[in-house]
Amino acid sequence: MRLKEWLDAGYNAGMGYMAKNFEKRVGLAELVPGAVSVISVLLNYYPKETQQPGVPKVSRYAYGRDYHFTIKEKLRELFAFIKEEIYPGLKGRIFTDSAPVLDRAWAVRAGLGWIGKNSNLINKRWGSFVFIGEIISNLEIEDEAEQVKDACGTCTRCIDACPTGALTKPYTVDANKCISYLTIENNGDIPSKFKGKFDNWIFGCDICQEVCPWNKKAIPTEEPDFKPREEFLKMTLKDWQKLDEKRFKELFRETPVERTKHKGLRRNIDFLFDR
Repeated sequence: MRLKEWLDAGYNAGMGYMAKNFEKRVGLAELVPGAVSVISVLLNYYPKETQQPGVPKVSRYAYGRDYHFTIKEKLRELFAFIKEEIYPGLKGRIFTDSAPVLDRAWAVRAGLGWIGKNSNLINKRWGSFVFIGEIISNLEIEDEAEQVKDACGTCTRCIDACPTGALTKPYTVDANKCISYLTIENNGDIPSKFKGKFDNWIFGCDICQEVCPWNKKAIPTEEPDFKPREEFLKMTLKDWQKLDEKRFKELFRETPVERTKHKGLRRNIDFLFDR
């Protein structure tokens, strides 16, 4: 199984939680007793607005409100609708990147796209700038979803563009080298060997998505929660360099950037500018 091979290679870096609850990751009933189906959904987050040129960069998924809040709210509404209008005996749980769930694999099974060579789910309409969510429940559903064929073809733009070599081969990411891991999940210092290779990214990285042909015509999201705050977009290079904890809390309250705390983001900024 690809997940086991990835873990055995140590590509999960410091993310020890990825190796835990393996049975729950691969078995529905292990995670949600009585579960027989997965309803998988996507939500486009691609922002119309972007940061100013030349400033430290934040991954687009973190521009607005923390997606965990938004998607779970929408899934709760969907769950309630199914229970009230379709199946009163509905029991289950909702998830979005917050439990041992193979989000991308279930999205592929649901016919929502394919996993690209950069390991992201790619949808033919929305590209890869999408969040994934699930309802895992006791609702019996006929599996009629038509699988979407891998449409990456011979393209290797994502692999060629990765400045740290994190994409070791098609469909495989070594988190030890990934800018997203190093700036978010990583709790230690950033290895000096990556100096000059971050291309100004301080929280996450969108390089492998930016070069993907399927994102050339990315459609801006209509979800107001994901609209970036004006004060964030106005941040200049000088503003980023002098970012203190008070300003951090003002800018990033209830956004994904909170995950690093001020200390972590400060580490990332200093890594860019300390020579």
